[in-house]
Amino acid sequence: MKEGMSASIHKALENQNLAGILDRWNYPATRAKAFEGVDFEALRSKIADIKGEAAGHLDELAQTFKHNAEKSGMKVFIAKSPDEAREYIANLCQEKGVKKIVKSKSMATEEIHLNHFLDEFGIQSDETDLGEWICQLAHQTPSHMVMPALHLTKEEISDLFAQETKQPLDNDIQKLVKVARKAIREKFFEADMGISGANIAIAETGSIVICTNEGNARLVTTLPKIHVALVGLEKLVPNYTDAAPILAALPRNATSQLLTSYASFISAPTLNDDGEMKEVHIVLMDNNRTAMAKDPKFKEALQCIRCAACLNVCPVYRLVTGHVFGDIYTGGIGTILTAWFNELKSAEDIQALCIGCDKCKEICAAKIDIPGLILEIRRRAATKEGLPFIYKSALQVINNRKVFHTMLRAASVVQKPFVKEGFIRHLPMFLSGLSEYRSLPSVAPVPFRDLFKNIQQPKCEQKAAFYAGCALDFVYPDAGVAIVKILNKAGIEVLFPEAQSCCGIPHWGSGSFDMAADAAERNILPLLEGNPDYVVVSCASCTTALKKEWIKILKEQHRESLIPQAEKVASKTYMFTELVDKLIKEKRLTPKEGIKLHTLTYHDSCHAKRHVGVFKEPREALSAAGYEIKEMNECDTCCGMGGSYTLKQPEISMKMLKRKLENIEATGAEFVTAECPGCLIQIRGGLDKSGSKVKAIHPAELMVDKFK
Repeated sequence: MKEGMSASIHKALENQNLAGILDRWNYPATRAKAFEGVDFEALRSKIADIKGEAAGHLDELAQTFKHNAEKSGMKVFIAKSPDEAREYIANLCQEKGVKKIVKSKSMATEEIHLNHFLDEFGIQSDETDLGEWICQLAHQTPSHMVMPALHLTKEEISDLFAQETKQPLDNDIQKLVKVARKAIREKFFEADMGISGANIAIAETGSIVICTNEGNARLVTTLPKIHVALVGLEKLVPNYTDAAPILAALPRNATSQLLTSYASFISAPTLNDDGEMKEVHIVLMDNNRTAMAKDPKFKEALQCIRCAACLNVCPVYRLVTGHVFGDIYTGGIGTILTAWFNELKSAEDIQALCIGCDKCKEICAAKIDIPGLILEIRRRAATKEGLPFIYKSALQVINNRKVFHTMLRAASVVQKPFVKEGFIRHLPMFLSGLSEYRSLPSVAPVPFRDLFKNIQQPKCEQKAAFYAGCALDFVYPDAGVAIVKILNKAGIEVLFPEAQSCCGIPHWGSGSFDMAADAAERNILPLLEGNPDYVVVSCASCTTALKKEWIKILKEQHRESLIPQAEKVASKTYMFTELVDKLIKEKRLTPKEGIKLHTLTYHDSCHAKRHVGVFKEPREALSAAGYEIKEMNECDTCCGMGGSYTLKQPEISMKMLKRKLENIEATGAEFVTAECPGCLIQIRGGLDKSGSKVKAIHPAELMVDKFK
């Protein structure tokens, strides 16, 4: 990561205004209220179908739109590049003698830096959306696609307004709005041209739809004698009725409103106040959109309706906002658009900020797999540029079981001077930063794979192959022992394939799909030895690999011969608590009676909740085992571990951990548990560093003595 990006991250994290700025809105609660009585899944599936189908016919829809709009008296220009779009608008301004322009909010004009371009011709462009105007006064780009000035305080805005109006102002928000309204209003009457964007372009009628909450777009499109709309091709939909689901989802997902305050449909020119017909020019802009539509993976990103809900829930964006996590378009979806509208290289630093928690995918109104597409950016970058030498070397070591395990065994010896009570709380010299905010786990003196050989098990008809994962094997072996004991009580004999090694998730997450496929290939056959009835996994990330990613990666890497075996592994794979819940319901595991009740709070790891859909089962199993579950706020928000993310982005990771620890402490629970050793490393280390009395323990250790 470039030094400038690291400095920007640090500056953003130190900014007290940015910290939790979206939390003061309480978006999740207000959004839930707005969607009451609405089937969100059905609505977003409909939007995905409409926009996905449109993305496959952009050229055809553009021509249909052009024909119908021009038939109604409007002029349509299809611009292949930002240069063509800018030049068309600049030439029109020169032809018509335009000197002053008023603009309503338009990300497309931001995309092509239109204001700066027109300024070179002596043409004044004034933003009239309040947030955009504030950003213009501050000489900044928007930090959020819906709320452009989200990053600024009312005090900073007051100072900007005072400089603009040349009068002292206080910080009262209502007064500041009045000042802005008065300053902007005169500009509408002075303008020779109005420029807008559009939320939807309907090919059937040649109509554009503009949604705003301030009404400024209506003034921009009606008062000046010329109206220009700059519209990205992805805004095209075939029919008038296709606009309905978008208009239903957009305000609810964007700002938790049932309706936007103003929804304007423009289908033909109207008369100006002098009796002459208004000129309406619509510039449909490509800028790599048709190339994107032809890409089988990235075509999906054109379904975006720009609601920016993905930003509102992103734990990274909430800490640093869009001037760090983004370019013109911000957050996860902005990373994807930047890679296409600019070039792949331009998204290099931005994509590294995504922790892959999938919160954005869960809330996207168009069902876009934003984290999956960011992974694809990483894959293409890794293929084109290669991984950094140190990181590639580390991944190669992890993929070499004998070398990696030898190093871990050696570490268990070397670490001894620094270990106390199972933690490494301080490290010397240049390593000190690793233990600054959380204690590190020590490598177990005896890994699980060695302990397993001495576990006495009953001979059972049913067998389970146990995939332990690296962290449980070498850091938390006691959890592995507990898993074996619990499954034995259910009449299941546990097998431990000695040849198992890293599942490949670190390689997959870095975009090195070839090494991830190597990892899958090394593990599949050992896990099927002895024809087990189950493959039980103690780690949510590893479960994701076995259940989902191995099949996809093998297909991606054209290793078709292994896919049947990978599918067989996937069909047998259970996350540990998922299997325990099943065994309890089948009455093969019987909870003891009269056991002392303890309280715990459950942290949903990102892979468990959103990749493999396991979140009810752990709670039900733990409840049956005699624990009172006290739900924490944001129980399914990332703890900041993210595998290697905590090493690559330590400042962001620790801020996320701090928030998670606060939510844990607020429950008053005795224990916190998570079925992801990575999350436990993060949370347990943070609790130890803070001196908390809450204990972070794997679910297996909590349940080991709770069954008959």
